[in-house]
Amino acid sequence: MKYAMLIFGDDREWSGLSPAEEQDAMKQVYDWYERWQPTGKIADGGAELQPRETAKTVRADGTGQPMISDGPYLELKEVIGAVVMLECDDIDEAARIAATWPLTAGMSALEVRPVMSREQL
Repeated sequence: MKYAMLIFGDDREWSGLSPAEEQDAMKQVYDWYERWQPTGKIADGGAELQPRETAKTVRADGTGQPMISDGPYLELKEVIGAVVMLECDDIDEAARIAATWPLTAGMSALEVRPVMSREQL
């Protein structure tokens, strides 16, 4: 079954890293991929997201129509900064794999969720 590993952190903290600190953090992330990629537990790789200031938010306006605005308007310290797709037997295995992720500067929490699977009608 597929699980999404959501990586939370403060992207402002990440942006404040020196080049050497960022390089060290990324080396830890690459080492994590090198550990799990050969096991088949990483389903579709992952995606690192741009900082929150680059976002657009789509919400329903008062009439139910889509309204597009710049950036997220929720005042959150932690935002989703990346997503990794895992292929695991159950959520406990996915959580154990997630627990090995390097929680370096700018990455403070992980959330693991089963991915919905719907059959076409």
